[in-house]
Amino acid sequence: MSSSTDCHDAMEFPRFTFNPKEGIDNPALVITDDPEPDQAVVPRLCQLKRLEGQSFGFYLRMDQSSRSFEIRDVEPWSPAEHSGLRDGDRVLEVNEDYVGNMDFFRVVRKIQSCGLHLFLLVLRRAEYEQAVSSGVDLKTLAQVSKGDRWSRPRLCHISRDPERGLGMSLLSVEGQKGQYLVSTVTGGPAEKAGVCSGDRLIWINGVLVSALTHSTLSRTVKRGVASVTVLVADRDSEASYLRRRMPILPVVSECCRLPHTTKAMHLAKGLDGFGFLLRQERLAGSRQIVHVLREVDVGSPAEGAGMEDGDLLLAVNGEPVESMEHEDIVKRIRQSGDTVILTSISIPGRAFYRELDISPLLFHHITWTLDRKQTKNQRRQETDSDQSGPSTTQLSGDTFL
Repeated sequence: MSSSTDCHDAMEFPRFTFNPKEGIDNPALVITDDPEPDQAVVPRLCQLKRLEGQSFGFYLRMDQSSRSFEIRDVEPWSPAEHSGLRDGDRVLEVNEDYVGNMDFFRVVRKIQSCGLHLFLLVLRRAEYEQAVSSGVDLKTLAQVSKGDRWSRPRLCHISRDPERGLGMSLLSVEGQKGQYLVSTVTGGPAEKAGVCSGDRLIWINGVLVSALTHSTLSRTVKRGVASVTVLVADRDSEASYLRRRMPILPVVSECCRLPHTTKAMHLAKGLDGFGFLLRQERLAGSRQIVHVLREVDVGSPAEGAGMEDGDLLLAVNGEPVESMEHEDIVKRIRQSGDTVILTSISIPGRAFYRELDISPLLFHHITWTLDRKQTKNQRRQETDSDQSGPSTTQLSGDTFL
């Protein structure tokens, strides 16, 4: 039997000597310089969540020298500060959309119409300058942070077929409570609505499925409702969101066949004005105040643009106005001059989006035809916003959000 001393000697590491002139006496080892630390620039994801009537708490400005979007004047204790946003940060993406090729006005409206949740992919100022000086493609840099197989979640509205039902079934993920996969029927309503077999079900009718039992979820699907709205994501995309610790929400999704859409109306003032009445009303059976389009004149610019009596006004020239006072909305319209873009939705449509707890403007994209001179004058006339959330453009080019 070997002694404990022998065992120790057998396990002892071999000793090598080093002579500066001859090098190390083990030819199997090669000395190399210490590797330089990884200098790769990595964007940072900031998740902002505000309360109804609260702002996100930062200014956005266009840096004219670099044509980049810069974060300024982050308010203490605001959602922006809580998310980690800092003065000087440069924005690469807004809600998973690259903004490097967008104009300032479009980026502002995109943030204003996102509702209560906002995701910003940013670089610190020094990181941004380093990336630009090194010739880094910022769009590719943003994409790499998501992974090669990332795609947007899908918000799908499924209408029940009398014979085939919703055309889908739900399967519990083994060992993962509150996690469900979707299995679709080929050619069924779910598949036609954009749902794919193997998708992960995130929420249904505005409710996170992780908070529902399988029996409750099954009753929701099978109880004979005319339709359901689901948020789904494929497995690779779900893995991307888990890795980035980012919740999957409608604000980063693409919509598929939603039953109600907003309407953008381009109005050019006639001899008798635009030809409609804007009235502040209270929705029946609630305390909710809405701004309603009324008394559309026959043959007026409003009628010609497709305005319908009883629709709700959502935005003026792309700026959300639902939470504004009636007088401020009228002022916005008058400041537009001879042309204005009004965005509206039907009362049932507004109720649909409220049930899902998302903004009806989230998936709304309008084509701007206001001439550049008028838009410039409009921006000069706009003043700072109140505490209601929507913001306006100041003379300095900063916008509070």
